[in-house]
Amino acid sequence: MTGSARSVAVLGAGSWGTTFAKILADAAIAADSPRAIRVWGRRPEVVEQINASHRNEQYLKDIALPPSITASTDVREVLHGADLVVLAVPAQSLRPQLREWKGLISPGAIVVSLMKGLELGTDSRMSQVIQEELDLPADRIAVVSGPNLAMEIAREEPTASVVACAEPAVAGWLARSCTAPYFRPYTTSDVVGVEIGGIVKNVIALAVGICEGKQMGDNTKASVITRGLAETSRLALALGGEAKTMAGLAGLGDLVATCSSPLSRNHTAGRLLGQGLTLEEVGQKMTQTAEGIKSGQAVHELAGKLGVDMPITAAVVAVLAGKLSVNQLGTVLLSRELKPEGDY
Repeated sequence: MTGSARSVAVLGAGSWGTTFAKILADAAIAADSPRAIRVWGRRPEVVEQINASHRNEQYLKDIALPPSITASTDVREVLHGADLVVLAVPAQSLRPQLREWKGLISPGAIVVSLMKGLELGTDSRMSQVIQEELDLPADRIAVVSGPNLAMEIAREEPTASVVACAEPAVAGWLARSCTAPYFRPYTTSDVVGVEIGGIVKNVIALAVGICEGKQMGDNTKASVITRGLAETSRLALALGGEAKTMAGLAGLGDLVATCSSPLSRNHTAGRLLGQGLTLEEVGQKMTQTAEGIKSGQAVHELAGKLGVDMPITAAVVAVLAGKLSVNQLGTVLLSRELKPEGDY
């Protein structure tokens, strides 16, 4: 594939969907290659604000959006003629929405997942859900992941990320489409590793957030992050992912950003749990989905099926299920049998 995307549909007007639309618009401006970018949102007030004032204040506060971005609640209008379709909806709602959208996506379009979740019930990664529901070959499905805290990127703070696709030419085409002055994509064919890194880091971030909510120190949090990377790597390798991906932006990079930043939804949710709020109270305080809360159970089930030991994930799932109190979490994480560190 040559060139870059000409017409883009972004389905999802939350913080990351809107930010990625901005990246694509700014990339086109930098390349002096105008492109139409249409965003689908389900809330009329968000759509109206994007069109009228080039803002999405609910998710991105006072960030100015390029005029080339328009929005609509009509998904047919947004998808018409798009050669790049970007999916940025909650992971657990993706499958039913794809069933509604399937006939509206242009033949030959490249479909991109920004989502970092594992489907409950099937333990499917988002690229697998896309492939199943849209009947697409793997070489037309891509994933973007890495340390992607939306607000920092929307502020145009320099960020590197990863574009993954089974077909290197498609990964390169998408990377060219989203190379902005402040956003530098790398490419890989390791879709499995990139997705697993983005999925499991949300669960580990919940654990780190709980530790912070309990006012545990940096040693504790660093230990959880490091051992969290170990169990993320075990799962990725068991599924056919590559070890080098876990040491890169979609593995270590995303994990560090999500576990250490107050901008992280999962870190925030964990911190609130650590402070004693119930899961219901956490949901009421947060305006966006913390994917780790939903995906944790799916990750735990998948690890069980594969015989992969994931003690941090298991402990977080137990907390979410009410089987373990946040006060017991630290003790559980330190109660494993002694063994060499490298024995994953």
